[in-house]
Amino acid sequence: MPRTVAQVIVDGLADLGVDNVFGVVGDALNPLTDAIRTTDGIDWTGFRHEEAAAFAAGARAQLSGGLAVCMGTVGPGSVHLLNGLYDAAKSGAPVLAICGQVPLSEVGGDYFQEVDNDLLFRDVAVYRATVTSPAQMPRLLESAVRAAVTRRGVAVLTVPGDLGDQEVEEDRPPRFALPRPAVTRPDDPALAEAAEAIGRGSRVTLLVGRGAREARQEVLRAAELLSAPMVLTLKGKEGFEEENPYEVGQTGLIGNPAAAHAMDTCDTLIMLGTDFPYRDWYPEDCRVVQIDTREEHLGRRVPVDVGLAGDVGATLRALLPLLAPVPSRSHLDEALERFTRWQESQAGLADPAHDRHLLGRVRAMFDNRAEEIRPEALAAAVDRHAADDAIFTSDTGMATVWLSRFVRMRGTRRLLGSYDLGSMANAMPQAIGAQLWAPDRQVVAFCGDGGLGMLLGDLMTIRSARLPVKLVVFDNRRLGMVKLEQEQAGLPEFGTVLDNPDFAAVAEALGLTGIRVTAPGELDEAVRKALALPGPVLLDVVTNPAEVAVPGKPTVSQGWGFAIAKIKENLPSGAG
Repeated sequence: MPRTVAQVIVDGLADLGVDNVFGVVGDALNPLTDAIRTTDGIDWTGFRHEEAAAFAAGARAQLSGGLAVCMGTVGPGSVHLLNGLYDAAKSGAPVLAICGQVPLSEVGGDYFQEVDNDLLFRDVAVYRATVTSPAQMPRLLESAVRAAVTRRGVAVLTVPGDLGDQEVEEDRPPRFALPRPAVTRPDDPALAEAAEAIGRGSRVTLLVGRGAREARQEVLRAAELLSAPMVLTLKGKEGFEEENPYEVGQTGLIGNPAAAHAMDTCDTLIMLGTDFPYRDWYPEDCRVVQIDTREEHLGRRVPVDVGLAGDVGATLRALLPLLAPVPSRSHLDEALERFTRWQESQAGLADPAHDRHLLGRVRAMFDNRAEEIRPEALAAAVDRHAADDAIFTSDTGMATVWLSRFVRMRGTRRLLGSYDLGSMANAMPQAIGAQLWAPDRQVVAFCGDGGLGMLLGDLMTIRSARLPVKLVVFDNRRLGMVKLEQEQAGLPEFGTVLDNPDFAAVAEALGLTGIRVTAPGELDEAVRKALALPGPVLLDVVTNPAEVAVPGKPTVSQGWGFAIAKIKENLPSGAG
């Protein structure tokens, strides 16, 4: 018996190993969701907002490395997917979005809720197509899946509302023919050129990103051979923080002085699997060698002397025998010493009793007169009590700053965030996708109060799906990163204050366990309890809104701008 278009799609996804589809039900999707209902091996997780569903799909794809699927119905339902799909595209996550459309006979007539999906998703998708005949199945599904997986991006397949339940006459099983990723390395002359450039250096620094995760041993060997401090990108934390005697943390606005110094004082920079975008943080007047699988990334951020297109592991295995050791460890030891000093200073801030000590009392007179919980202490407490195989997500903004500085990716911990798109409100829905992918692992979301409030409705998805997600809310009643940006520019804080509810009480009303913490002395036990409790927990921690995350190399203009902003903020209303 011939199957319907919807059944062909659902059967194909199930055969491919897709066991969960995320979205919001709706008219044009009814044939598809009904096919999911009646098909073994694949389930539907209903969300309250399609953006959250797309974030969850992107998270699952990043963690698993395989295809994830989300759905949005006609018009607004598909439009709502867009931000989460942009995040997936920027993160290189293979996601298939199946979108509804008005009946085929009405397309082009400005019908109710009609949106041109092919145009809407033009910028975000590596593949997009609209099914206009059952005879196109399963060919269009095969093309969409193949594009998403092989090009590590978003594919959009639009199904008009009157086509999903039509029968496919020439029915056959899909044949996706997904190739294994090729492992390539540059040719020998290119490797020799790179070795010659590196060999002229005596102060070598490695900048290591996500693209080097599968080459941990080769990267560590390179650091040892070259006596090189290893600076990590945020996405390079996973895989390189554990048992790494060369690591000096991160650079950039969320980084530290040791990493900034290691970058600024090197005569040779080797970039491994990273497209770190912040040009101001690259060194000047030094040789640069870059290894990346994507040729178009070579030299995109900083001029490179030698660019090597290939897998980081395979390239290093061929390059290392050509390199001479750097005998002096002075560059490495200096960076490590600075990193240790910085870590010790940060540990002081993370002590809940910090503001009771002499220096802490002096500092608190300026930035924490109400003796509220410092966000550093919250992040450090989560790091202490979280499992060694926990999966962390973080909202864009200050929540990511505190995670980057105080949560170590030890054991088999994983890390996700909107680190390429930089969207708000990603941490909670990404945690949903992570928990559905790994039901037995601890999942901890570092939520900003602004981010959580933006997609608050999907707390109900956590409750409905009975997911044991742990939500840690940095409740500083502010859009903290925006506040910092305004003040560094010399502007008084404006428009960033949030009139928050008691998030713990909201969580309780929605069927989650809610815990609210307002005093530093209560923090450690509250964190321990929240992470140990079964089921979903929201930990609402009222943190100090005046906390400043000092960048790795603060500039005079930033400091002056901050001082001017504070003066303006304390002027009487209407003055100045």
